Amino acid sequence: MNYMSLAFIVVLFALMYFMMIRPQKKQQQKHAETLRQLKKGDHVVTIGRLHGVVDAIDQDKKTVSLDCDGIFLTFDLNAIASVSQQSPAEVASESDKKDEETSSK
Repeated sequence: MNYMSLAFIVVLFALMYFMMIRPQKKQQQKHAETLRQLKKGDHVVTIGRLHGVVDAIDQDKKTVSLDCDGIFLTFDLNAIASVSQQSPAEVASESDKKDEETSSK
């Protein structure tokens, strides 16, 4: 009976890892990658649901300056919840890459 309860606890921890911890780590890695790819001109949304355009990024201090309708605010990089629209230059370069891929086929 003792082995049965020990096996149940091990299975419970394994299930908890695959259902809760692993997906959360993947989400954190995706968010970190989004922050690494952040560029000037990107439209972002903060964790406080403030919408703005990236004006400057300071990687040393881990801060980002946002232009919110002419008001410049400085936030911690981790305050960026999502990128709602990439900068126009980056969007154009991605569409050029796709055009080159389709024309080479």
